[in-house]
Amino acid sequence: MPDTAKIKRALADLDEDSALRLARESLDAGVPALDILKACQEAMLEVGSRFEAHEYFVSDLMMSGEIFKQVSSLLEPGLKAGAPHCSGKVVFGTVKGDIHDIGKDIVVNMLKSANLEVIDLGVDVPPQRFVEALQQSGATILGMSGLLTLAFDSMKATIAALSAAGMRDDIRVMIGGGPVNASVCKFVGADDWGADAQKAVRLANNWLGVHA
Repeated sequence: MPDTAKIKRALADLDEDSALRLARESLDAGVPALDILKACQEAMLEVGSRFEAHEYFVSDLMMSGEIFKQVSSLLEPGLKAGAPHCSGKVVFGTVKGDIHDIGKDIVVNMLKSANLEVIDLGVDVPPQRFVEALQQSGATILGMSGLLTLAFDSMKATIAALSAAGMRDDIRVMIGGGPVNASVCKFVGADDWGADAQKAVRLANNWLGVHA
């Protein structure tokens, strides 16, 4: 029977062909989809650790996210019956005036691999759309991304819209993107900020009381 450790190693090493082949072989051999998913989640944590150690680059994070999505698609039928418990919900998007999605997509994939349900609103998202998504989904965390300095005002406007809707006290807000730092976080009124996807996962887990 194929060993899920091999799947973990293939994904962590960004070996797309091997990861997909091993996932198919494992499913055919009767390995539970949940076990394969867990191996993939562990691999994504390893990818994040390698990025933090400067062994991997942004392009590697993007590739790992693509592989994870492909394997997840294979597992989807087997996961429906015994889907893993979702740790929580996060609404995420690139703010109005900014159409950059690479960083956003990396963070979204890492959050999903950490067992979080992510409502990805895409790019150029106006403040009210974030508010509506939070209201409709019941998510308690909002993540906003921006690569341009003009995004700061949009982030601030979104948090103001949360306050106007009477939701600010119930929602934890994280921001990220190339120019984002502690000063920007204070300016826009967010709860915290992150320089990479791993920080976003740690923040979300911490806010949700999840011990990863």
